[in-house]
Amino acid sequence: MSRTIKVSGITLLAIALCALVGPWLSPHEYLTTDFDRLLLPPRLADLHIFGTDDLGRDLFVRTMMGVRITLVVAIVASLVSLVIGVAYGAIAGYVGGRVDAVMMRFVDTLYALPFIFFVILLMVAFERNFLLIFVAIGAINWLDMARIVRGQTLSLREREFVEAAQLTGVSTARIILRHIAPNLAGIVVVYVTLTIPQAILVESFLSFLGLGVQEPQTSLGSLVNGGVAQMEGASWTLLIPAALLAVILLCFNFLGDGLRDQLDARQSP
Repeated sequence: MSRTIKVSGITLLAIALCALVGPWLSPHEYLTTDFDRLLLPPRLADLHIFGTDDLGRDLFVRTMMGVRITLVVAIVASLVSLVIGVAYGAIAGYVGGRVDAVMMRFVDTLYALPFIFFVILLMVAFERNFLLIFVAIGAINWLDMARIVRGQTLSLREREFVEAAQLTGVSTARIILRHIAPNLAGIVVVYVTLTIPQAILVESFLSFLGLGVQEPQTSLGSLVNGGVAQMEGASWTLLIPAALLAVILLCFNFLGDGLRDQLDARQSP
């Protein structure tokens, strides 16, 4: 295992553990406001280690809660795109012919739709629901997954073990589940680690615009949005969540790149 994978993985685990345990250990409550402590800079005197926001709420607790929600949204949305994309791409690639052509033209049509308008329509039609974020992000991310899985499936269906299963009368569904899907595991795991930062960016962008996570909940995108208004007088309210967001994105990208390099090394003769 490369050093990049180890460092990125350990950093992500440390951030996730801090986000999980940190709010429990802090003496400050998530929603408690203190108008005598508005926009305090980071200090250890009263354990406001990240300072406070414009309502006197502890920024450390809110940032850790934001990390929780950001990671949950990104991981769940990536799992949704994983299930849909693998199933769709494997069926299209294995069946082939007109079915493949129609399915992939449908994917091309979805690519042409403006994503942000799609999200706005969802929010207007169903109000600002937390679950809609999973739907909106997963509805876009699975398109790339489907393309990659389809390409790999086109190659796998010509392999000897698939032909042997066809000759013995194994059904199409069973071949896809038992023979195609397991051989896609490597490339799928690598690609999921690369789609998680995409999902984090989309969620942060939506929350920054006010279309994502709503109060009293928060995410890193929402915290960055709130910090922009206080950037001149209280820069820590912007810099801390923005820096943490950048570190998480870098770690996921480094982790994905490291896994991809290892997969390429194993596949090379």
